[in-house]
Amino acid sequence: MLYYLFEYLESEYQFPGASLFQFITFRAAMAIILSLLISTIYGKRIIALLRKNQMGESIRELGLEGQAEKAGTPTMGGVIIILATLIPVLLFAKLDNIYVLLLIVTTIWMGIIGFTDDFLKIKRKDKEGLAGRFKIIGQVGLGLIVGCTMYFHNDITVRQEKLNADVVQVESGEEKSDFNPAVKSTKTTLPFFKNNEFDYADLITWISPELSKYAWLVFIPIVIFIVTAVSNGANLTDGIDGLAAGSSAIIVLTLALFAWVSGNIIFSDYLNVMYIPNSGEMTIFITAFAGALVGFLWYNTYPAQVFMGDTGSLTIGGIIAVIAIAIRKEFLIPILCGIFFIETLSVMMQVSWFKYTRKKFGEGRRIFLMSPLHHHYQKKGIHESKIVARFWIVGIFLAILAVITLKVR
Repeated sequence: MLYYLFEYLESEYQFPGASLFQFITFRAAMAIILSLLISTIYGKRIIALLRKNQMGESIRELGLEGQAEKAGTPTMGGVIIILATLIPVLLFAKLDNIYVLLLIVTTIWMGIIGFTDDFLKIKRKDKEGLAGRFKIIGQVGLGLIVGCTMYFHNDITVRQEKLNADVVQVESGEEKSDFNPAVKSTKTTLPFFKNNEFDYADLITWISPELSKYAWLVFIPIVIFIVTAVSNGANLTDGIDGLAAGSSAIIVLTLALFAWVSGNIIFSDYLNVMYIPNSGEMTIFITAFAGALVGFLWYNTYPAQVFMGDTGSLTIGGIIAVIAIAIRKEFLIPILCGIFFIETLSVMMQVSWFKYTRKKFGEGRRIFLMSPLHHHYQKKGIHESKIVARFWIVGIFLAILAVITLKVR
């Protein structure tokens, strides 16, 4: 909203300093500062409100050290993250930008699913919360919205811009610069490959080139899978104080860099990466989101004063997935979101091996002492604050590795 106000003031009255709002970097800086202030200052009030309304976490007995002390800690703290993200976005971002709108919808959509789940667990004393099938339906629904928007919306295009293009002759004898126009495309980026573009349409056009118009039949299901997988991965990671929020902040700040580069015609050309018109505006949303996560950590680090609940974890995963898809970096998710990936993988391995051994030997056996992986280390007697710190270090390493892919191919 402020963007449009200062745009008007600059055009009509030449208001001093109003032109600053034209710069993404300035608005991103303002967004992260405001989100930090909201999450830290008003976060305390929201926690008090949650405690007053008896929104305390009911802890399952898993035999983990320090588990009993966490009973009654307010949950649904994801509300802090959502509010601290959306308020700066509404103030500083261009609200007619399709990418920003998509991320706002994602935040509200996943926030509602997570809030419903937490509410059922606490108020109705239902430990299972929202039935798994309804969560999946909600995640698939969001994936469908994102996939259809990405494929069909006219404002979502890509372009490989050549700033120092040679002048070429055309059939009419006129000269024009060799610029590639912005086009609708299902192309994405493959890390570590020299010619690092991959078109989802290639999965079916090998049968017949005419099938390219049906590429959405491949693209949309893949988007649905990514949104569902990452949101569930974030949900599984939220098991000990500060782990999900801290790991997500590292991921999100890295995505902010990718979004800014992809939306900047100069740097995308210099780094030879796909230029995505209008995607740079996502930087405002992403920095606001990062600020909200860091501010939330103020209260979520050990010993936690509040838990994010599914309200936060599902929302975090959904936002990260949509950002990665929008900037065509979804194949970086196993690296950049490596913490989510290994946590999910540990659960899948544990459950699969348990079922297999129970069927074969009549007794279920385990690979880990407990899954997800962070509980395995807790069972080994490592304090949860040390586990979280080490996971953050791994997350930073993976983020650096992801950034390196900009040039290493």
